Amino acid sequence: MNLKNIVIALSLVMSTQALASEVNVYSARKESLIKPLLDRFTEQTGIKTNLVTAKAEELLTRLENEGRNTSADLFITVDAGNLHRAKQAGVFANINSAKLNAAIPDNLRDPEGQWVGLSKRARIIFYAKERVKASELSTYEDLASAKWNNRICIRGSSNIYNQSLVASMIDANGAQAAQEWTNKLVQNMARPPKGGDRDQIKAAAAGQCDLAIANTYYYGTMLSDTKDESQLKAAQAMGVFWPNQNSRGAHVNISGAGVTKYAKNPESAVKLLEFLVNPESQKWYAEVNYEYPVIANAETSDLLKSWGTFKADNLNLDVLGKNNAEAVRIMDRAGWK
Repeated sequence: MNLKNIVIALSLVMSTQALASEVNVYSARKESLIKPLLDRFTEQTGIKTNLVTAKAEELLTRLENEGRNTSADLFITVDAGNLHRAKQAGVFANINSAKLNAAIPDNLRDPEGQWVGLSKRARIIFYAKERVKASELSTYEDLASAKWNNRICIRGSSNIYNQSLVASMIDANGAQAAQEWTNKLVQNMARPPKGGDRDQIKAAAAGQCDLAIANTYYYGTMLSDTKDESQLKAAQAMGVFWPNQNSRGAHVNISGAGVTKYAKNPESAVKLLEFLVNPESQKWYAEVNYEYPVIANAETSDLLKSWGTFKADNLNLDVLGKNNAEAVRIMDRAGWK
């Protein structure tokens, strides 16, 4: 090989190494909830991370529009419904990682290998301790009971978390039963839906309703808020109840991610995913954002432990995405605003 060919060969090797030494991340999670882990990944591996954050729907549209020209190697978002939409839009590639397959339970991974769960949250019942006894509560299905008329606060039907909750009811009981349940749930709402999950908890604490349906990590954030005493007091007035413990278990969802179809650095993207589900990273999520680990036997925070152990619904979360369109139609027919 002459000198010119050697130089060309070395240039190609160096170019490949340069590409492999970074990973570009589109994240629907706030920067504060992902950047510290990305920085730690870079420290440990030497692989540079570049982060773009925006809302899930904005990033998905961007990925679709960019096509082959995208710089994104990894798309991180919340809720299995959003992950399913990304999969249907064709922006994901198959993930080949024995480490991920071994670490993450089957129900928290796409059956076709296009996304994986990174952290768990449960959507459960919070009750006003002054007005409701835990013994009065039992299941999600029971929220349709007449005894809860004008006593439930929950956010709007456009929220993906609620769409996935209804999607899980379709899986558990069938579409007709889910429709009947949703009709009665709407009748039991104490007010027209407004605000986010924390607003539902604050409304219940203030006496506007007696039950609030919310994700667990919002409650954890409120209990740990050192700047807003009103949020802390509202959370302290509420009790935690895990529904359906004698049947399928509490409804859980995830934050998750997939390697993009046109990733320039797919191997680095997979390495980052593997890093995000190691015990240290999983513990960080539990302590900082009050989410549950997706891997077995990972440490959680003292706050999460204080809520007790619970049985989780173990349906494959891809079902939530598949049932999403029907869930939205059911909510529309019920008049869920």
